[in-house]
Amino acid sequence: MDDRLDPAAIDLPGVDLRVVLQCASTNSALLEERCIDSPVLLATEEQTAGRGRRGRRWHSAAGRDITFSLARRIARPPRELAALSLVAGVAAAQALRAFGVSCAALKWPNDLVVGDAKLGGILVETRSHSRTSLAVIGIGINCRREGALERRLRRRIAFLEDFLSPLPSRNRVIRQIALALMEKLAAFDARGFGALRAEWLALHAHTGHKLRVRLADGRTMTGIAAGLAEDGGLRLSTRGGEKAVRSGQVISARAA
Repeated sequence: MDDRLDPAAIDLPGVDLRVVLQCASTNSALLEERCIDSPVLLATEEQTAGRGRRGRRWHSAAGRDITFSLARRIARPPRELAALSLVAGVAAAQALRAFGVSCAALKWPNDLVVGDAKLGGILVETRSHSRTSLAVIGIGINCRREGALERRLRRRIAFLEDFLSPLPSRNRVIRQIALALMEKLAAFDARGFGALRAEWLALHAHTGHKLRVRLADGRTMTGIAAGLAEDGGLRLSTRGGEKAVRSGQVISARAA
């Protein structure tokens, strides 16, 4: 099947659509532009220097995976923008469930998962400009199985073709995720993260689970997942009381 990326097939009204054969990072390419006033979507067949959170590398095989970034201006105060990865997660997970990946779920703060296997990831970067901020939201999703990737990363990886047969075109998947993303970003811009908090919680893979979280300073915290703070921080019920984690990584999860 010819599954080349094609702007005409993605077809998003009001969005500047761009497709390239290869680039280092779709996020970086959009952040380097001096002036983006209306939404721009950049997708690539191959990303050679993709980035995940905390400087990790994001693997993206040529012609096999979905890798794109959407740039859009946001008027919410900068202090609220940390919730954008959660907003994007809601959009992506709901779109994938609509395709038939019924078990697609969210791992705080920015992973798409099926069970304990990672299906995709989200990287949000922002730049302040006058009264608004430019938000660049990068989304990567594993499409066709690649056994070497699991061996190299030494962890379980999920692929769309494990759940969808026939596998929809990457253009179609990008279009549906981007449509959902534009809708959720509009809701966030108008009403803040509170407008989407319940939707995120409904998709949380670890509600009520005992989590071990590595904090930004290297320390670890253990507690029972107890929902989200108003700003999107992960609430943990610990022996010392309820705490909210606003920067960290869930490194283990098990049923409590």
